[in-house]
Amino acid sequence: MTVNETDYTHSLEIKVRDYELDTQGIVNNANYLHYLEITRHDFCERAGTSFRDMQQQGLDPVVRKIEIEYLSSLTFGDTMISKLRMERKGARFVFVQDIFNASTGVPVVHALVTVVCLQNGRLSRGDLLAEAFKEYL
Repeated sequence: MTVNETDYTHSLEIKVRDYELDTQGIVNNANYLHYLEITRHDFCERAGTSFRDMQQQGLDPVVRKIEIEYLSSLTFGDTMISKLRMERKGARFVFVQDIFNASTGVPVVHALVTVVCLQNGRLSRGDLLAEAFKEYL
């Protein structure tokens, strides 16, 4: 996978903790979903809006689908760089997310996270979300 830094709009460094490992001594696959979510939340806050802010406006972005490829493993003490970019596809927003081993640069995970927006409890076209993140789309 050839990736340029310009392919991403956000990155976050995360350290693996011992309780995230499975019996094989590698990060349990379910924890990568947490890393991806932590990165999306951090992106939103750094972009100027939190999930709490969005909810107070009646806007709830919700995950519709996650496609994830596990490419290599992380172990205790490893540090990862979790990166993303955001795209709009009609009423859907897709976060293209990649995780790399910080010390080796080796790709660990590639994921596509599709999000839809509820506005006041109803499915919307996502125009409010698009407005909030227009500089990243």
